[in-house]
Amino acid sequence: MSHANAALTPRQRLRLARQVVDEGWPVAGAARYFRVSYPTAAKWARRYVELGEAGMADRSSRPHRHPNKTPQPVVKRIVHLRIKKRLGPVQIAGRLGMQASTVHAVLVRCRLNRLSHVDVKTGEPARRYEHDRPGSLIHVDVKKLGNIPLGGGWRFVGRQQGGKNRAATDQHRRRGKQRDPLLGHAYIHTVIDDHSRVAYAEIHDDEKAETAIGVLRRAASWFADRGVTVERVLSDNGPAYKSHAWRAACAELSIRHKRTRPYRPQTNGKIERFHRTLADGWAYSKHYNSESARRAALPAWLHFYNHHRPHTAIGKLPPISRISNNLTGHYT
Repeated sequence: MSHANAALTPRQRLRLARQVVDEGWPVAGAARYFRVSYPTAAKWARRYVELGEAGMADRSSRPHRHPNKTPQPVVKRIVHLRIKKRLGPVQIAGRLGMQASTVHAVLVRCRLNRLSHVDVKTGEPARRYEHDRPGSLIHVDVKKLGNIPLGGGWRFVGRQQGGKNRAATDQHRRRGKQRDPLLGHAYIHTVIDDHSRVAYAEIHDDEKAETAIGVLRRAASWFADRGVTVERVLSDNGPAYKSHAWRAACAELSIRHKRTRPYRPQTNGKIERFHRTLADGWAYSKHYNSESARRAALPAWLHFYNHHRPHTAIGKLPPISRISNNLTGHYT
């Protein structure tokens, strides 16, 4: 792209070339008229003859040859050590007798400069996928969290005071004075659309098949209200998702069920990443005085996540923007 002080913009180059080629101006005369050098005027006239108007655009300044570029066999050895051994640039440079900066440049060029781009178990570059429309695939899973005792949990009040709060809450429960959820665990049943990343979640006290089926039915209805028809569902190999009741419910809803490979949570990585966002943005984001207070805050956070929070995987737009029938401000 031409800079701000360039004598010739693409339009001016075209004018100069047409005056020389089409109107018969001498190159020296055109150069004086447009206040450029003779070689510059001759260059644009020649490109106009060869390429026409397309030749007036700027060309890349990248050289045709790179005599000092790292040889391909060396690049292959660097990539092999990075993927198979997960070594850093300094360690790889030490093994190959090269500069660490050169190794780092090769890793950047091969998109292996961050180990997050490389699968931990297989050592292969991470493979990412995304379905082309909302509802084509939804991910389901359960996030297990410890319930918060009265007065707050140890993350915010410290382990000593947290232990006291837990003991006091247990005494209230034994005396029948505890109205908050019992001490134990909360099971957040989460559903996320693969294409849009729109999320749906419910909190329950178990992860049984009937509970998971109820969540699936309500989630499918929730998505249907927003013009999205659920076609497939992806889950892990938990007991609830392997049950006959789950299979029958999916058939009733005309949803194809697919399970991840055992010991391969990366396949369900979108919902695993959502659980981390859920924990950071809601579950452990601030001090809650009780479990009921935390549960009451979930709907507002889900609304923020779906309608207002920029999502980096979809161009820093909120997930709801990818649902085509969402009118401006309709769900806000």
